[in-house]
Amino acid sequence: MSFTVAIVGRPNVGKSTFFNRLLEQRKAIVDDVSGVTRDRQYGMTDWNGKTFNVIDTGGFVPKSEDVFEREIKKQVLIAVEEANAIVFLVDVSTGITDLDEAMADVLRRSTKPVLLAVNKVDNNDRLLEATEFYSLGFDQIFFISAITGSGTGELLDALTSLITDKDTASLDKESQLPKFAIIGQPNTGKSSLLNALVGQERTIVSSIAGTTRDTIHTHYKLYNKEFILIDTAGIRRKAKVHEDLEFYSVIRAINAMDEADVCMLMIDAGKGIAAQDLSIFSLAAKKGKGIVVLVNKWDLIKKETNTAKEYEKELKKRLAPFTDVPVLFISATEKTRIFKAIETALEVYDNRLRKIPTSQLNEVMLKAVELFHAPVVRGYPVKIKYVSQLPTAVPSFAFFCNFPDDIKKPYKNYLENQLRQHFNFKGVPIRLFFRKK
Repeated sequence: MSFTVAIVGRPNVGKSTFFNRLLEQRKAIVDDVSGVTRDRQYGMTDWNGKTFNVIDTGGFVPKSEDVFEREIKKQVLIAVEEANAIVFLVDVSTGITDLDEAMADVLRRSTKPVLLAVNKVDNNDRLLEATEFYSLGFDQIFFISAITGSGTGELLDALTSLITDKDTASLDKESQLPKFAIIGQPNTGKSSLLNALVGQERTIVSSIAGTTRDTIHTHYKLYNKEFILIDTAGIRRKAKVHEDLEFYSVIRAINAMDEADVCMLMIDAGKGIAAQDLSIFSLAAKKGKGIVVLVNKWDLIKKETNTAKEYEKELKKRLAPFTDVPVLFISATEKTRIFKAIETALEVYDNRLRKIPTSQLNEVMLKAVELFHAPVVRGYPVKIKYVSQLPTAVPSFAFFCNFPDDIKKPYKNYLENQLRQHFNFKGVPIRLFFRKK
């Protein structure tokens, strides 16, 4: 397992700002509303040639009645358990509060190394005020400003000195693993699927739409299968996005698509596929990602002999023209076919990497061209002489011919269908290019 650092503390001390400073990007949502970070946020960073994971957690409020704050407390404790080292962040401008004391109490019981970081120390007066935090009783104390970055270098030096070479090696392996993003509208059961697969409460699952605001990465290693699962915030149509936060979440989910190799699009069986699902689907296809469609909550549907068949037919009609995608009927809560979903995603991942030998490609495709010629252009026949696969992440094929600009959509569709018929590209978008020979 790679080296992991958790950032903990009460709400509004600047944990997410510090997290973003370490990652040198805006990965965590930063807002001056307390309780913005609800789930554990994961990222990777490097310092002095050593790479490590960073977890940003929600604000710790021990005795709260609020449903989210209670859940956050659970999350923080899990993060402390998961981490190899802990950065305990406090705020010099407010001094030591009861919540800081409560957090310190939890951390003193932990056997992990704890580095106390006093944030917002950006002038000499504040440096003097910051000395009161020595009374919390931690050996390693650092005075930093997450916004300007001052003092963070010394803190990072101390963190990286804890990392052994063994920790770094396993992280490099992680970046080579297949990445699957679970995407879809709010409340389709994305987090429930993640928890069912991993078998532990990794994300907060609640029936309040919009609970998952950030994307969440989970390293999955069970039954000889290993990959990274990304659970994303539900993507809603722009008109429905009132809160600024949700706007960030949508961007974050779309970024998660960029990071993923395969997108698992979850739809609610009861509601069917909505216009928003279709735009998510076409966005994933446009980005050249593998796609698996998961129809969740199938256990709640009244079934007759051909219910699934009819449902799939209707679904594919809506997904046209890209219909060569696997559709699975699952139930995340009952754990029905959830492992089949993973196997299918792994197959789609392999299909996306498929490289066809040039000789085989030409043998099959030139035969297909002979069977059905392209329409004549200005009295001249269109001649396709040669086909080759391009060295791209998305399966792409170049057809060399005499009139590349005159090949129309119906014929392109015919060629794509022939490629799909002869070679397995199920769940993967294909790109065709026509070039002058």
